[in-house]
Amino acid sequence: MKVKRSITLQLTGSILGLVTITVLLCWFLNTTFLETYYTYNKQNVMLEGFSAINAESANGSLWSEDFDIHFERICANGNISIMIISADGTIVRSSVNDTERLKREFMEVLFGSSADASTEVLQENNRYVLQKRVDSRLDAEYLILWGTLEDGNLILMRTALESIRENVWVSNRFLAYVGGVAIVFGAIISMFVSKKIAGPILELTQISKKMTGLDFNAKYTGKAANEIDLLGEHMNQLSEALEKTISELKSANNELQIDIEKKNQIDEMRKEFLSNVSHELKTPLALIQGYAEGLQECVHDDEESRNFYCEVIVDEADKMNRMVKKLLTLNQLEFGNDMVTLERFDLTELIQGVIQSASILLKQNEISLTFNTDMPMYVWADEFKIEEVITNYLSNAIHHAAFEKHIDIKYTQHEDYVRVSVFNTGNAIPQEDIENIWIKFYKVDKARTREYGGSGIGLSIVKAIMDSHHRECGVVNHANGVEFWFELDTKNN
Repeated sequence: MKVKRSITLQLTGSILGLVTITVLLCWFLNTTFLETYYTYNKQNVMLEGFSAINAESANGSLWSEDFDIHFERICANGNISIMIISADGTIVRSSVNDTERLKREFMEVLFGSSADASTEVLQENNRYVLQKRVDSRLDAEYLILWGTLEDGNLILMRTALESIRENVWVSNRFLAYVGGVAIVFGAIISMFVSKKIAGPILELTQISKKMTGLDFNAKYTGKAANEIDLLGEHMNQLSEALEKTISELKSANNELQIDIEKKNQIDEMRKEFLSNVSHELKTPLALIQGYAEGLQECVHDDEESRNFYCEVIVDEADKMNRMVKKLLTLNQLEFGNDMVTLERFDLTELIQGVIQSASILLKQNEISLTFNTDMPMYVWADEFKIEEVITNYLSNAIHHAAFEKHIDIKYTQHEDYVRVSVFNTGNAIPQEDIENIWIKFYKVDKARTREYGGSGIGLSIVKAIMDSHHRECGVVNHANGVEFWFELDTKNN
């Protein structure tokens, strides 16, 4: 989504607009109401001055030295001209030196003799009259208060309003200058404040944008400890929670995918197993059926032929029996039904016993074998299962020995375990087949395997036995042959 209105500009405009409106409002109020307020304030000052003088008059203190200072303060602070006249026209007190002129103006106020002046009564009672007087000749405006004091003397108080207008004008001009400066500084400050406020918000916007793309590396780094930083901290927590949740979902999805793949693999293995079993059993069953039918139909009546037919049937039945037994053994190992009994025994003695059992096969195939050790090698394992491993390895070596036709069995001693290797000269196993030779019914050379009656289950049994012991087994190609190995514990951990 594209940003149409920048929050920085909006904040700047709002603050600047507020400052401008405030300055203009102050200027408007000054222009409209300041003069009126100033005039009203002057009226109050004059009335307060009249009240103070009238009080002194009632006390008979108009001529005292103490009142002199108070009288001067009233005149100076209020910028008021004051004259007090007795009933016979004698000037009692005056704040100006030109008493005659002020007295003349006083008479004009009393008797209204000036044709160039107009008056407006602002306030009136039995003691005084407060007027606004406009002198058109001098283009001047005054506030005038005249009245009678408690002692019977007359009083005239006058102050010019022109100074008020001048003060208002000066005030407005000063306010205009100050307002202009305030607007400029307001613009600068509002830009700074806006960026200060909008910066974290823009940072949070960028973080949220990255979060929509599942990028949770960006974190909010503000340290102002305000509401925006609190929001940023919560967004960081939300980011971490989302990252953790998505990671868990991915892990769960990955495990589910693995489970599905395992299920598919098991289904494929089951199909392959059934296919392989059917294939492996088909040939001996066909032979048994064929030779049995031959006996039944008396294809050959001589005893030698009947004995041959019987030997083939027995031989094929034996192969089927051995294969079924191996499948049962493998099934028990894979499903954990065959418990492993760990015991300490002499591996050297066990290997020598297996070699002794295979001596006839070694002799028939003209294979030489070396096992150059008479020292006992004590290991912890299931003796009967390890015998199955060695038997399978040696049987494989016998059936695949070539070239010099030599088999070498040896130990490689380590600190806590021993590696047993069975090497035979011959062709190397193709690299693409190495990972598959442990799979049931997998045969590298099917023709040769069928020739010696192999079922392709032996190495699968080896792998299952070693897995049940939680030990490793493997195969290594050499320049002149193949080495199969497995490892056993020499210490009871």
